[in-house]
Amino acid sequence: MTDNAQQKPDQNAAPREESSGITSDLGHRSGYQLPEDPFGQLLEVLDIRALGANTFMGQSQPQPNGRAFGGQVLAQCIMAAGRTVDEIHGEGERHIHSLHGYFLRPADSSREIRFEVERMRDGRSFSARRVHAYQDDRVLLSMITSFQEPAGGLDHQEQMPNVPRPEELPSIAELLKDVDDPRVAFLVRGRPVDMRWVDSPLYGKEFARNDRQSVWVRFTGEMPTDPLLNAAATAYMSDYTLLEPVLRRHGISWSDPRLRPASLDHAMWFHRVPRVGEWMLYTQSSPSAQSGRGLGVGRLFHEDGTLMASVAQEGMVRLKEG
Repeated sequence: MTDNAQQKPDQNAAPREESSGITSDLGHRSGYQLPEDPFGQLLEVLDIRALGANTFMGQSQPQPNGRAFGGQVLAQCIMAAGRTVDEIHGEGERHIHSLHGYFLRPADSSREIRFEVERMRDGRSFSARRVHAYQDDRVLLSMITSFQEPAGGLDHQEQMPNVPRPEELPSIAELLKDVDDPRVAFLVRGRPVDMRWVDSPLYGKEFARNDRQSVWVRFTGEMPTDPLLNAAATAYMSDYTLLEPVLRRHGISWSDPRLRPASLDHAMWFHRVPRVGEWMLYTQSSPSAQSGRGLGVGRLFHEDGTLMASVAQEGMVRLKEG
């Protein structure tokens, strides 16, 4: 779920809002102010505090529409789970290698979120955790995640595609410099991530109509080296743009007034310990869309070509007619 769309709730499902750009029905809550330092704000949000051995509390990043960014909640769940794995003693530090989460309810971005961790199992080399995120004792997100000690074994990876370097591509500020819309300020200055589309982004009418795209992504500040924090930040970043190939395949831009998107679930596999201090290439495609749902899958490569993570997300993608 990205961070700046607003929609009417679906009565038969419990997704949360999804958007990666300008939408015609974006609502700005009165009193919202752009953060002075979006990246510093992100680090504060990910620094959750312990209320007990298995209970943690975290603040939210205020959003123009009042709904918390799903990537933020994903990242905070990783931080909560990881804090309970730090104390496991073995041959090496256990790093997250997979997560599977379901978005059940939207979160109020003006309020804190409580995280409850269930220690499902601590084996010889793996640890499994279940995390629930709450507001008012209502579950917002349910996630199961697993951690593993370093181990030897077979090793191969998909190769990173040959695409233009990020320095050769326009920033979002350059892309939207001629767009006269107050919402552009949030896209340009309100996020902690710099994104450079290899393909034309879905902000207007001129873009390639296919089922795949590549986006260079990088945080706007210097990320500390803590592996758990880097994994959480990778999950945060992975929630941007992943459903765009679904829209691109059908020629739908984010500004289409009919569009009613919402993310349903999110899965990640961390193949190697993430390093998010530099540019990463996020390659994305959509193998299928049906029944009002679309599937986005992605690969996150470090700029040196190392495949760090694979991602999958299914979203509800509906067009309101009339």
